Amino acid sequence: MSSSSDSRLTSILIVEDSQGRREISLDSSVYSIGRDPKCDIRLASQFVSRHHATLVQLPKDNQTDYYRIVDGNLKGKPSANGMLINGRKVQAHDLANEDEIVFGPQARAIFYQLERDTFSGVAPDEFDITLISPNMVDEE
Repeated sequence: MSSSSDSRLTSILIVEDSQGRREISLDSSVYSIGRDPKCDIRLASQFVSRHHATLVQLPKDNQTDYYRIVDGNLKGKPSANGMLINGRKVQAHDLANEDEIVFGPQARAIFYQLERDTFSGVAPDEFDITLISPNMVDEE
């Protein structure tokens, strides 16, 4: 399969915290993550810093972009507990499909990157829509 510049990737973050699980579609260039109400992605956990991490969208050379997650806020102040990506403590990480980010107990996220055309919702041409002919309908 050839990758053309119009096959855009959709990035999704599945967040799990003490309030349950939710899906966040990522389309902005910067997201703040933490328990502060002003954060773009709010985590309900007392183990999470007010500004725990920052998600930044960066361009790749092949017309796609990717997300890098950085511990702490944009001013460079790190979080209290740090974060684990796939079990390793990191300061910053370029996210790949199915990366698991642990912010603390009961607070984690899984990053997914999907080809946008896999769920575009447009039916392919092969679908043959057969109309019911009148003699197939039972009339009492």
